[in-house]
Amino acid sequence: MDKIKLLILPGDGIGPEAVDEVKKIIDFLNKKNCFSIIVEEDLVGGACLDKNKVPIKEETIEKAKKSDAVLLGAVGGPKWDNLPFEQRPEQGLLKLRSDLELFANLRPAISFEPLIHASSLKPEIIKDLDILIVRELTGGVYFGEPRGIENLGDGNKKGFNTQVYTSYEIVRVARVAFELAKKRKKTVTSVEKSNVMESGKLWREEVIKLGKKDYPEIDLNHMYADNCAMQLVRYPKQFDVIVTDNLFGDILSDCAAMLTGSLGMLPSASLGAIDSTGKRPGMYEPVHGSAPDISGQDKANPIAMIMSFAMMLNYSFDMQEESKLIEKAIENVLSKGLRTLDIQQQNKKYVSTKEMGAAIIQELDILIGN
Repeated sequence: MDKIKLLILPGDGIGPEAVDEVKKIIDFLNKKNCFSIIVEEDLVGGACLDKNKVPIKEETIEKAKKSDAVLLGAVGGPKWDNLPFEQRPEQGLLKLRSDLELFANLRPAISFEPLIHASSLKPEIIKDLDILIVRELTGGVYFGEPRGIENLGDGNKKGFNTQVYTSYEIVRVARVAFELAKKRKKTVTSVEKSNVMESGKLWREEVIKLGKKDYPEIDLNHMYADNCAMQLVRYPKQFDVIVTDNLFGDILSDCAAMLTGSLGMLPSASLGAIDSTGKRPGMYEPVHGSAPDISGQDKANPIAMIMSFAMMLNYSFDMQEESKLIEKAIENVLSKGLRTLDIQQQNKKYVSTKEMGAAIIQELDILIGN
C-alpha cells in the first residue's frame, strides 16, 4: 500500500476543531488498513501571523509542494481585520493557491436526504441533487489588467476592471471538467456570456474545439450565465458538471451551494495541472469560514471538513470506494437524527463537534464490519 503524504493546515477559528475530527477518522481508517496516510501539520492564516508575523511561511509552501495533498481548515477572524491587506490571514490561502498553481476550483452541491427540508426549494426539486461546479480560479476579471480607480476631476471618478482569458487558461480548466465528467454522468454544461462578451465568445469556441477533439463521448451543452442562475433555482437536477470562468463561477457556486440549505455541510477543492509524475496538486477545504463566534466551544459542524477529506480521497487519489464510505457514514448519522448547532431541527438530537465526529467513526466501523 502506497503511503500518502498529507499536509494539514488547521488555520483559525473553528478550523482546528473540525480538523481534529478528520485526524481521528484518518487514524481510524489507517488502523483498518483502508489506506496509509502520513500527516504533517503546519500553520497558516492568523495562527501563523501570531507566531511568525506572516500569514504563511515559505517553508510551509515547500512542504505543500512536496505533499500529495493539502487539507486546510479555515483562515481569518476579526482579530486581524485591521491589518494591511497584504498582511491579512487570507493572504496565506491566496499564496498557497498561487504558488501551487491551483487553477480549478471544484464546488459540489449535494443534497442530504435527512436535511432535504432545510432547503428553501421544494423537496422534489432538490432530492438526490449532485452538481459539481468547476470554476476557473486564477484568471478573468479578478486578475485582469488594467484595473483601478481613476480621478476624472470635478469629483467624478471611474472604476475599471479587465476581463481577460487566453486559450490556454480556458482549455486547461475545461479539460478538468471533461475528465471529471467521465467519472460521473458524462455531461458538461459550459457557462459564459458569449452573446455580449468577447472573452465569452472565445471561451465557447475553445470548449467546443476541445470537446470535439478529445472528449467526443461527453455530452457538451452551452448556457449563458444569467440563464444558468435561473435554471439552478428552477430545475437544478438538469446539471451534472458545470464549467465556467472566475466571476460567474464565484456567483453560481454560492447559488448552487444554498440550494441544499446547508452551506456548512459542503466541501471544496482547488486543483492544479498533472505533473510529469502523474501527480495533480490539490488543496481541500470546507466552504464555510472560520466562525470565530463559536470557536473553541465544541459547537462547530465538522461535516464539511470531513467531506473535504472524502473529496480529497476521490479526486487526488482515485479512492472512490473509501470516499463513498465516508459520505455514507455521514448520511447514516444524519438519518439517526444527530444535528450540530448549525443544522439543528425540532425533535432531533443536538450533538457537539466531538460527538458528531465520534458518531461518524462509529458508523464507519459498522459499514466496514471488521
